Amino acid sequence: MTSIRLRLLKTLIVPILLINLAGGALAYMLAWLPAQIAFDQSQPEAPMRGPAGAVQAAPAGQIAVDPARHKRAQMRQAVVRGLVLLEVLIALACIGLIWFSVSNGLRPLNRLRAGLNARDGDDLAPIAVADVPYELEPVVSALNGLLDKVGDGARARQDFLANVAHQLRTPLAGLKTQLEWLGARHAEPDTAHSVKLMLSATERMIRQTNQLLALARAEPKHFEKTRLEAVALNALVEDAIQSFVDQATGKGIDIGFDLRPVEISGDRFLLRDLIDNLIDNAIRYTPVGGAVTVACGADEGGGVLTVEDSGPGIPVAKREQVFSRYVRLDDKTHGSGLGLAIVRDIAVVHGATLSIADAAGGQGALFTVRFPNNNSGVRSTNSTQAPP
Repeated sequence: MTSIRLRLLKTLIVPILLINLAGGALAYMLAWLPAQIAFDQSQPEAPMRGPAGAVQAAPAGQIAVDPARHKRAQMRQAVVRGLVLLEVLIALACIGLIWFSVSNGLRPLNRLRAGLNARDGDDLAPIAVADVPYELEPVVSALNGLLDKVGDGARARQDFLANVAHQLRTPLAGLKTQLEWLGARHAEPDTAHSVKLMLSATERMIRQTNQLLALARAEPKHFEKTRLEAVALNALVEDAIQSFVDQATGKGIDIGFDLRPVEISGDRFLLRDLIDNLIDNAIRYTPVGGAVTVACGADEGGGVLTVEDSGPGIPVAKREQVFSRYVRLDDKTHGSGLGLAIVRDIAVVHGATLSIADAAGGQGALFTVRFPNNNSGVRSTNSTQAPP
């Protein structure tokens, strides 16, 4: 892969160095040659004379040294050394200036790259054209066009999944009802076993369908603020827990709760999806004989919901990754990997923060959702209410 920086440096540095060398040679010719002529004219050669003033020849085997010529050679060497030093300094200064100029010119590209790398995988918002130089506008416009096409395709797929899931809910619910009726009237071992397997498969299909619908409803671009209303979070959690009691009992999991009355502003259906997915995820990854604790209440002017389990926990390095769609840490556990992605999307549209920490005993995971004290307000009472 070629580098624009290297191409610019090669294009600029080599010609400038050649021009610098040619300039040095020309400076030498223009500065030294006239000076040499002037020096030769002002320093006539003097013959060697003896004590009586007679001209003497150089002794045999020796070369007569002309002092003027020797001095001229010393001057020439001094001029050449000065020019070479000056050329080296100018070359280094030119290289540094070119490097700085190229790096400064490529800075907008680096900012654009950093901004794109910092985006989430599902962030398809257009790039602001006003923040880029004129030369990069065609590239940014092309990227925005590509992002629009990708966004249109993603919305079309999302709408398709929502429509399919909505159409599947009714026949799946009917199928489950018929299977339950069939299982209640046929107690033969083979028939009961087959009905149990079909019921389990149907329940998984219903769960996936509900998750697809929840994913479509939680899409930030489709969310409408007008759907927000005052919601008693503790009552919503209480209703959700009741539907998971049988599932937890079947695995020998002790499911507990600590619900304090708190009212937040939100979409009732989306909040129920958030609670269901957090509890279902905790039960799904908690081993037999473990414990799951759900709590809610007021905290720092807002509402807070926590779900704690005694499962294997989530490594710190993978805690951001689990909120991506179709990501599962344990391939042995059934699921599509959509649950925590749905939780994240619902938290985002409600302006809530979602975090993962280690459970109190160091074994397991603690999911915390903090809802803000927004325009609708968060109201908490001093009394404590527990579900029956």
